[in-house]
Parts: sequence; structure tokens; C-alpha cells
Amino acid sequence: MSNDVLLEIGLEELPARFIDNAMEQLVEHCEHWLHENRLKFDKIIPYSTPRRLAIIVENIADSQETLSEEVRGPSKQIAQNEDGTWTKAAIGFAKGQGKTVDDLYVKDLDGIPYIFVKKVVEGEKTENVLQDIKNIITSIQFPQTMYWDRELIAYARPIRWITALYEDEVIPFEIANIKADRKTFGHRFLGSEISLANPKEYLSILEQHYVIADMNKRENMIVKGIKTIEKENNFTVYENKELLREVTHLVEYPTVFHGVFDKDFLELPEEVLITAMEEHQRYFSVMTKAGKLLPYFVAVRNGDETAISQVIRGNEKVLDARLSDARFFYEEDLKLSLSEYVDALGNVIFQEDLGTYEAKVNRTKQIALEIAKLLNLSENKRTKLERAAELSKFDLVTLMVNEFPELQGIIGEKYALKKGEDKIVAQAIKEHYYPVKSNGQLPSNDVSSILSVADKLDTIVGIISVGLVPTGSQDPYALRRQGFGILRILKQSEWDISFEQLLNITLRVHGKEEVNREKITQFFKLRAQHILKDLNIESDIVKSVMKHKIGHFIYTINKASLLSEKRKDPKFKPTEEALVRAINIAKHAKNTSVDEQLFQTDSEKDLYDKYKEISKKYYRAAEDFDAQQALNYLSNLTEVINEFFEENLVMDDDEDIKNNRLALLKNIAKIVDHFADLTEIQWKQRGS
Repeated sequence: MSNDVLLEIGLEELPARFIDNAMEQLVEHCEHWLHENRLKFDKIIPYSTPRRLAIIVENIADSQETLSEEVRGPSKQIAQNEDGTWTKAAIGFAKGQGKTVDDLYVKDLDGIPYIFVKKVVEGEKTENVLQDIKNIITSIQFPQTMYWDRELIAYARPIRWITALYEDEVIPFEIANIKADRKTFGHRFLGSEISLANPKEYLSILEQHYVIADMNKRENMIVKGIKTIEKENNFTVYENKELLREVTHLVEYPTVFHGVFDKDFLELPEEVLITAMEEHQRYFSVMTKAGKLLPYFVAVRNGDETAISQVIRGNEKVLDARLSDARFFYEEDLKLSLSEYVDALGNVIFQEDLGTYEAKVNRTKQIALEIAKLLNLSENKRTKLERAAELSKFDLVTLMVNEFPELQGIIGEKYALKKGEDKIVAQAIKEHYYPVKSNGQLPSNDVSSILSVADKLDTIVGIISVGLVPTGSQDPYALRRQGFGILRILKQSEWDISFEQLLNITLRVHGKEEVNREKITQFFKLRAQHILKDLNIESDIVKSVMKHKIGHFIYTINKASLLSEKRKDPKFKPTEEALVRAINIAKHAKNTSVDEQLFQTDSEKDLYDKYKEISKKYYRAAEDFDAQQALNYLSNLTEVINEFFEENLVMDDDEDIKNNRLALLKNIAKIVDHFADLTEIQWKQRGS
């Protein structure tokens, strides 16, 4: 016989951004707990609303699986006397396992005989095991937690009820002075307390009380409502999947409606209107089919259609006030010159140990111009870059950004264009914040890209240098995202510049050329590892190509991709074995000075001549960032290395000859190591 289990955690309204991750944890931890407790089941179905996190475990077995295990005791030498009788050690072992010596038997393990005993652990009834399911509830981690009343438990929001049923029986446990029960609660205003008979009626009874616990069903209801409104009004609702997800997590019973706002507000930049609607009011913006913003909005009510006209008027009134504020800020902001805003940055602290935003802008400009010099940027572009750097943060002191922080950079571009700035300059003011998410849009041109990298480098180097290294979930300056952004820009731009050159510039501008260099490099290596992992590059390959430095990032990626292919290629096996053998033996070398007069065999001379020939070609290919050609040149050493080892004993009795041969191998190891540390790679062709 098998049954269902329902576990529901009733809470005060959860932040929408917490719910997806909490549900993933709830399912994952429950699955792990069930497997750990040997309880078979069909599947775990998650449900959530702003006021509840729940799972139903379908068809759970009525008892644990019986466990049969073999327990090893002491070795036979210790367990048995010469006459075959059992020693005290063997008797004690059997007794400790609840057995007698009659149950003991001998079995070899890695060539050594040990005594064993077989144990059968009968499975407990599921109803007895389920009492510990409460540990799943307390195992969920949240970005932020709180205490309430006098409880010692920290949770995202106060727990108000717990529903826990094993078919028609309550699972008895208690958390935070709340006993598990069969009761749950419907919609805060439209529903009431509910007593559940069993898990199977959970969804249907909640729906009767205006709660749609299935998140996907709620989302589909919202989408259907939006499409109906679109069809009735012949307009298009702007698709924002993140907003749709968030709104779905904000309501228990969705009803979609639309409202209007004064068309005069359309004189404001579209980004201002969309931000006010989407970010502040959680409304969907409305467009013509050609993509032009219209004076409408679509919203979702947490409830039914009762008095929906009053709800619409209330939302219209709220939005009107918000947009009126935005228009006031916009008009007031345009009364000041850009230079007045730039001057005001000297009064705003960026970080107490790093000074004001004025100081940050000056550092960023210096870093950007040095990068531009390395990249041989044209004089025209350098002039635009310098101006963009000077204006990059001016909008932070505008009224608009103070009220709508999401518009930083965006409103800067709008104001810069209004004041007659060059289009490329204005675009860089906006795009130097790109990417605003780890996988977000990247800057669209060299000026924007250089300014973005310079600004992010200044922030990361500065913040880490004053000891504020991101730890765990704490990253108040978004250093991780900015680190990813820099590397993604380097990957896209393919600049002829290494990461280390960028870091040197930034450390020099900060006046800290050696301070925290290793810590900052390690920070970026971790970000680079994530990017390479997303490209399906194995961790040992990543370690091999970045053991010494990140280097020219796109070249590093190409080397890693190439080695990832070669590690499984049987044709590359002879080359890998020859190069790795040379590297390993070269570790004994004291120097790289080779004396041709000490050569004893033709193979020594052949290897040295081939090395000199290949060395020049290899470094030329490396300078051109041609990973395939560089590895091809290294592969050309395979045959002469093998001939060298066949004909020569490296560790010759003559110390001079030995050291000369080691020096030769050291030179080869050095050039190979310039490409990657091949000894870090777990070569999969071995044994093939």
C-alpha cells in the first residue's frame, strides 16, 4: 500500500524574489531526506504562493526498504587463533552487531582475509519516520532572515501554520511553538480556515477559498487574462518574463485588468514611464503593434473581480501621482547644466576609504585613457572616451535617479543628448553600466566597452583593496557581477591586451601596485572558471590554462577548448605523453643554459635544433593568439623528444652531461608551460 504526504509551511507574505530558490531547496532537501531514510516514492510536486511553500509527495511507500548490509570486522589474523577458535576481538565484534560467532564468516578484501557478518535492518513504518520531516523546513536557507516574538528560529518571514498530513493522519511535530495540523488557510481576505481530510483535496479546496497553489496555473491565468485584454483593445502588452514571474509570486488568486493614464505623460522618455510602471507598480506597459508606448497599463489584482472598477480607478490614481512626480523631476533636472551635476559629485561619497564619486570618476578616466593607449584607439575616439568618463556618473545626483535608481545611466544618456553631447558619449554614459546582469547585454562599441571595463576595474580593485572581499551571499557592491562583466567584454571584444595589463594599470592608478594583487587575481580567476565551465570546459583543463595567469582571455578560452578536445583524442596521445614526460623530468633541472659542446648524441642536437626552430614559430603564433597553430608547433616536438629519450640516459653519471640534458628539457618544458600546464590534465586517452 502507498499513500501521499502533504507538507505546507504557512508564512507571512514572502518577498517574491525568495520563492523560486526556496521551492528548489524544499524539493531537493525532501528528495535527499526520503532517499536517506530509504522511503520510496513516485514524485515530489511543489506548490507556492506568497503565503505558503508546499510539497506533495505522491505514492510514498508505507515502510522503509529493508536494509541488508555486510559489516567488516577485524582481520582473520586478529579474529582467529591458530587452532581456528575465535578470539575475544571476534566475539566482541559479533556481540556488538547483535550476532553470535556462528554468524561470522571470512572473506578476502584486497588480498587480506577479514571476518564479516551480515545484518538485516528491517524498515520502520513510514508514519514513524515522517516525524523527522520537520528538519526539511528548518534546512531552507534565505538571502535574509528574521526572528519574531521570542523564537530562536530565523526564517524569511514568521511561520504562522504548518500543515502536515500522511494520507488522513496528521504528522506530529512542532516548530517555533506551532504544531503541525490538518488546517490550512485560504485567501487572506476572500478565504477562511480550512480543515483538510487528506493531501489529494489540497488543490481543489484551496481553489474554493481563492488560492491557486499551482504557480504554473496562476501564471497561465495571468497570461490568458493579458491576451484577452490585448484582443479586446487591439494593443500589445510588453513582454517582460521577469515581471510576469514576480507578479505570479505576488498573488494567490490573479485577476487581470487594465487602466489608463494621461497621454501628456508620453512626453517623458519611455524608459521613465516603463520604469515607473514595471519596477515601482508592477504593471505591464502597453505598446502599439509597431512598438510605440501607449497611455495604458495592465495589472494583476490579488483577488476576484468584485468591485474591479474601483480597483482600476485606485491604481490609475496611484500611477498618476507617480508619473506626476517623474515629470516634475525631469523638468527640474533639465534646469541645471551637466557641469553643475559633475561638480556635485564631489559631495557624494562612493566609499569612505575610497573617497567621493568625483575621485572615482577621475580614477576611471585615467584607467580608461591608459587602456585606450594600449589599444591604439584613434584620437577622435579617445576624446569621446575622456568626455564620457567625465560625465559617467553625473546623473547619480539628479532628482530622477534619486527617485528611480534603476534609471542610472539610462537617464544620463537622455539628459546628455538633451544638452547637446555627442551620441557616442551619451551612449557610453548608459552602456558603461552594462552588463547590468551576469548574462545581460554588453556594451555596443569600443568607447562604451573601455569605459565599462575601467569603471568596473576601479570598483573591484578599490573595494577589495580596502578589505571588502565578497563572502557567501554578501556582495553589496556587486563585485561578482562586475567581474563577470569585465571578462565577458574581454571575450567579446578580442582586444590585443591581457587581463594582467588591465590589472597593472588599475593598481598603478590606485597607487597600490602590489597590494592585494594575488587576492584580486584569484577573484577574477574564479569568475573566469565559471565562464569556462559554462562552455563545458573541464575543471582540470581550466586549471592548466590559467595556472599562472588569465592572460589574453579569448586566447585562454581557445586554448582550453582545444585541449578539451585533445584530452579525448587518441591521436594526440603520443604528443601528450612526450611533452608531459619532458616536463616531469625537467623539474630536476637547475637552469636553462644549454652547451652544445656537451652533446654526446645526434638526438640531443636534433632535439635542440628542433626546439630553436619551433620556439620562434610558437611564440609568433602565441603573439597572434592562434591556439591551434601554437599547439601544432608543440606537437612537432613529439618525434624528436621520443628519439632523445630512446637514445639518451638523462641522469648520466657525468654531472655536466646530466645537467646539460636537463637544461635542454627545461627549455622545452618552459615553452610548453607557456601554452598550458599539461601535467594538470587528466588525459582520458591513457589506457585506451
